[in-house]
Amino acid sequence: MNEIPVNTVNIPADKKAFREDIISYCAEVYSVSPDYPWADSPDNAVLRHTDNKKWFALIMKISPEKIGAVSSEEKIWVMNIKCDPLMTGSLILDEGIFPAYHMNKKSWITLALDGRLDMSKVCALLDMSFELTAPKIKKSKKEKSTKPHNLK
Repeated sequence: MNEIPVNTVNIPADKKAFREDIISYCAEVYSVSPDYPWADSPDNAVLRHTDNKKWFALIMKISPEKIGAVSSEEKIWVMNIKCDPLMTGSLILDEGIFPAYHMNKKSWITLALDGRLDMSKVCALLDMSFELTAPKIKKSKKEKSTKPHNLK
């Protein structure tokens, strides 16, 4: 089974994950600031790579019932992140992790940012999402030509 990557920032084991913490983490680790692309939802944020502009996280406020969550709050902050499809099924069994809201449920998961999840776990999952959406390294012509052409 694939392991969740270890994050690079020292985070206390008992620290809980909230929206502001995620944004600060991304600024510190990835030098990324959030985009706020929706006029009708000005607090919903997209975190994307600076080079290829791919999203690695979407932070939004939604009704908890949209992800099957129970909460006394009218709306909760959640974060969608890309996930290794081999890990999705086991991760959504954890408290505070759900099948992705409004995204491909095989490759994305939704994390509740309401204090249920430890910041260290959220950051490790965020690191995985960042890596999965990073620009792919293209092979040079020289690397491609080292394989014999007559192989079938």
